[in-house]
Amino acid sequence: MIYDVSHRTTYRYSMPVSFSHHVLHLVPRSSPRQDAQRTMLSITPTPTVHTSSTDSFGNALTFITLQDRHTELVLHAKSTIDVFSPQRPRPAATVPWETLYPALSGDTSEAALEALQYVFASPRVPDSPELEAYARVSFTPGRPVLEAALDLTARIFDDFVYDPTATTVSTPVAEVFAERRGVCQDFAHLEIACLRALRLPARYVSGYLLTRPPEGRERLVGADASHAWLSLWCPEYGWVDLDPTNNLLVGEEHITLGWGRDYGDVSLVKGAIFGGGAHKIEVGVDVTPLSTQA
Repeated sequence: MIYDVSHRTTYRYSMPVSFSHHVLHLVPRSSPRQDAQRTMLSITPTPTVHTSSTDSFGNALTFITLQDRHTELVLHAKSTIDVFSPQRPRPAATVPWETLYPALSGDTSEAALEALQYVFASPRVPDSPELEAYARVSFTPGRPVLEAALDLTARIFDDFVYDPTATTVSTPVAEVFAERRGVCQDFAHLEIACLRALRLPARYVSGYLLTRPPEGRERLVGADASHAWLSLWCPEYGWVDLDPTNNLLVGEEHITLGWGRDYGDVSLVKGAIFGGGAHKIEVGVDVTPLSTQA
């Protein structure tokens, strides 16, 4: 499936910004699951400095510096991405979960070393005995790793309420677990914390999700959204993407921007500004299918 994705973010400041520097994750990356064909990034006002690079996880980075006074900043990324139908793994045929970490620890291949970095705690996904206990309900002795992970995904979907008013980008996983409420970012962090508590490699994925309107109604402009899910390393299949917010294996309607240890590694916009006062943010995302032919 080929998509056009329009992601427009507008910052409006109550006072002029005299200088600002930003790091952007707004350019989708290619992977075995998708071909990021092109991205056009429009920035208003025009940056004094505008450079591109790649981070340690392989994600595209954009660095911008604005030295002219401004009260509004508009970041508009327009991308075309071809998303492939993923291979559907057989959960019951994956390895017993207890064998995965010992096998990785003794494997010096590039794939194993890359997976191993996602086994340990990260700034937004700390170690948690409570989450380890929660995970072990699904990860019984000898159970195939993907079968157990899908069971955990379903339990998170059933036990937690999607509530966009309950958390912010800085809400700790422990608070999400205690309150049983949150959004896609929270549920991705939660499941990653559960998996890493068992020393299973899990990485955070940032992207977009095609949303469908109710039957008989038109799609609203800007109604699609940025989204977050996770990937679990399975030796037989490589990285397998799971979406606990929707309780499913990720398919053609999920478009990947990038991945890292947690949200902090792939936050869409971060940086520093001088001035600005209070500010408001408006975000509009449109995911438009162009064809069903890869």
